[in-house]
Amino acid sequence: MTYTTRFAPSPTGYLHLGHAFSALTAFEAASRHDGAFILRLEDIDHTRCRTEYEQAIYDDLLWLGLDWPEPVLRQSEHMADYQAALERLKSMGLVYPCYKTRKELMLEALSAPQDTPPLPTTDTPLDREPAWRLSLPEALDYLGSRWDGLGFEEQGRGGRGEHGWQAADPSINGDVVLARKDVGIAYHLAVVVDDARQGITHIHRGHDLFEAIHTQVLLQALLGLPTPQYHHHALLLDDTGHRLAKRKGSKSIRDLRNEGMSPADIKALIASAAKT
Repeated sequence: MTYTTRFAPSPTGYLHLGHAFSALTAFEAASRHDGAFILRLEDIDHTRCRTEYEQAIYDDLLWLGLDWPEPVLRQSEHMADYQAALERLKSMGLVYPCYKTRKELMLEALSAPQDTPPLPTTDTPLDREPAWRLSLPEALDYLGSRWDGLGFEEQGRGGRGEHGWQAADPSINGDVVLARKDVGIAYHLAVVVDDARQGITHIHRGHDLFEAIHTQVLLQALLGLPTPQYHHHALLLDDTGHRLAKRKGSKSIRDLRNEGMSPADIKALIASAAKT
């Protein structure tokens, strides 16, 4: 099987050093193994994605010396596939409609006694469309003894020491939303469908996404999809010790390029920051 990895940014802002770190890590791993590096655009959030950010992703990655097979998969063009996966889970009785907002659920969780699981919210307000949540109790019942065997191979250390076989614990994330009215299909479901569709064997990404694996491994098992091997790397931090993020206005690759930095300068900066 060909070593196949991917970089899957969302075009909701310009790429920063943390994105470049993930992209370069995946690209270099594929090169070392004579494998394939795939670029995918996770653009299902039509409320935040912009065409100019998409083009900037291509420009930045090409400038850094990366290349990838065409055409690039854009999630917005494959909504029917994600909907089909959701309908399959519905037919299996593994999802339920939830009419409460995230804020309402958070307030309920804060006021509920400890160790009290959230109750399904199937009451139907007249002014709302439901979100569809994965039911962990139903998933546990469906998988039976296979639940205890859920896990994944972690090849990285991510700054926290994880390495080797890891047992998955989907309860960490609770009954996650798989679809909602504002953006349609949500991240967890779309990503497992795409990783299987594109034959992804190894996933390189930052440790901020480590806990997402627990839900994704469960979805892979429920849908009969393969589980890739994972490599989570440590996060690059800014001068205040916080991770780089678009929403915090972290300096972009575009900014650094306009300041006169070369691809070699960017790679050296990443290598230096990754050691701290």
